[in-house]
Amino acid sequence: MTLTAYLEKHYRPSTVKIYLFEIDHYLSWMGQEQAQRANHKDVLRYVAYLRERYKSGSVLRIIHAIKNYYYYLQAIAQRTDHPCRLLTIKDISYHQVQTQDLLTPEELKQLLYRAERFPSYALRNRLIMSLLIYQALFTREICGLKVEDVNLDKGQIYIRETIKSNARTLPLQAEQIMLIYRYLSEYRARFIKQDTDALILSGRGCAEGGSGIQYLVSTMRGLLPAKKLTPTTIRQSVITNKLKAGQDLRIVQVFAGHRNPSSTEVYRTNNLEELRTAVAKYHPLR
Repeated sequence: MTLTAYLEKHYRPSTVKIYLFEIDHYLSWMGQEQAQRANHKDVLRYVAYLRERYKSGSVLRIIHAIKNYYYYLQAIAQRTDHPCRLLTIKDISYHQVQTQDLLTPEELKQLLYRAERFPSYALRNRLIMSLLIYQALFTREICGLKVEDVNLDKGQIYIRETIKSNARTLPLQAEQIMLIYRYLSEYRARFIKQDTDALILSGRGCAEGGSGIQYLVSTMRGLLPAKKLTPTTIRQSVITNKLKAGQDLRIVQVFAGHRNPSSTEVYRTNNLEELRTAVAKYHPLR
């Protein structure tokens, strides 16, 4: 299996092109043989070189590409270890969780059971919202789902790896099993207009590219006008609610597809900030 074929199994063509470009630069700088046997310190030397030349966002993208190079070497049995799997850049300013926009479990249910304006899209829209609310998927993860990723007999759905998240298999809620069955037999079979194995179709019967999901969520903002409602805030709300309910950090990390525990820890930190805000508001120091 070639590197290109490996990347094409996990990413879109545009991402594959970028990753191949960055990996080629890495191999040229490091040397092909040295790169294949590089250790963590070797990779850090290259990262230091990058940080003198590029902004943090670009460096992070290149690191993702390099990580995939070593995942590939593991896949073809050229390495058993990964020299930079847990490599992060501490001073990058990641998108923070805005606690004022987080939704409670009750508010999430409002979104899931909203009456549909257009009944013909009801199954599709309900399925998309269920994937956001029950599995906390990224928009790109929903778009990447294939029909074959759903196992109704086992009540599971396979989420493919993306630039930001690990692959994982998640349980389906009981109501989702029937919902997906009906969606496949009633909606998808009727409206499909393009030869595609994508699970979620757009309103035009083609593979959903993401804009339809963003639009669907935007139509629900009237239900919760005080919140900044987006697919991202729905995902953040689900993850935060799990931690609030006392679920183990590692279990939530796997559920969310976070590559590093620190990504999940952010939500726990924000819970503390939310508590401090509430205390300051309702029980101020005299």
